[in-house]
Amino acid sequence: MIIIGEKINGSIKRVAEAITKRDVEFIQKLAKDQEEAGANYIDVCAGTGPSIEVESLKWLIDVVQEVASIPLCLDSPSPEALAAVIPYVKKQGIINSVSEEGNKPQKIFPLALKYGWDVIALTINDNGIPKDAESRLNIARSLINKGKSYGISEDRIYIDPLVIALATDNQSMLKFIEVMHRLKEEFPQVKITCGLSNISFGLPKRKMINRHFLTIALYEGLDAAILDPLDREIMGTVLSTEVLCGRDRHCRNFISAHRKGLI
Repeated sequence: MIIIGEKINGSIKRVAEAITKRDVEFIQKLAKDQEEAGANYIDVCAGTGPSIEVESLKWLIDVVQEVASIPLCLDSPSPEALAAVIPYVKKQGIINSVSEEGNKPQKIFPLALKYGWDVIALTINDNGIPKDAESRLNIARSLINKGKSYGISEDRIYIDPLVIALATDNQSMLKFIEVMHRLKEEFPQVKITCGLSNISFGLPKRKMINRHFLTIALYEGLDAAILDPLDREIMGTVLSTEVLCGRDRHCRNFISAHRKGLI
C-alpha cells in the first residue's frame, strides 16, 4: 500500500506552533521519522490563513526537502497556493487535491500536466459531500474524465471517496467500499485513497476503529491512505494485512519491518 505520512499538517496544534515559530528542527524530525517508518510520501499542509499560506508552504517545502528523500504530497484547498509553490519541489509528487468545487479541475489538472504530478480527487462538489454512494460515483466519474481530457491518465489519479465519521453515518464504511468497488470495475487503473482517521472521529478507542477499517479496506482494494506512519500498530496492520492477502512475496516486507523494529 502507498502510505502518505500525515504528521506535517498545520491543523495539528504542535505543528502549527512550529510553523509560526519556524522551528526547523521539529519539522525536520517529523519528516525524517516518517520516512524511516515507511512512508512513501510526506503530506505537507500549512493550514494557515490565505494571506500567509504560500510563504508557510514554501518554508515547509524547503525544510522538509533538506532531510527527506521521498516525494511530497502538497496539500492545500487553494489552487493558487499550489501553483505558487510547486515549482520549488524537487521531485514529482501528488497534488492534494482537486474536486468539483468551483473551477478547481480547470486549475489543478493543467498544473498536474505541466509538472508531471499525480492528483488526489475528492468526491465533493459545490453542494458538499453527497450522503449516497451513487452521487459520489458520479462526481468521481466526472473528475476522472476531466482529468483525462487534460492529459492526466487514470493511473495518475487517486480518488478519495471521502470517509464520513461513523458517529455521523454508521453506514460510512459500507458506502466507501461500494464506491471503491464500482470505481475499480469502471476504471481499473485509478487508485483509491482516503484520510484514514476520519472514520473514527467523535468515537472512543479511535485507533482500534482505524486499524479494523484499514484491514477491511485493504482487503477490499484500497491502494493508498493518508495516515500516521509513526503509529507502530497501524503500520503492523498494513504489513500483516498485505501478508494475509498474498501481496508480500515470501513475507519479506513484514519480516524486514519486524527486524527494523518498525512494527
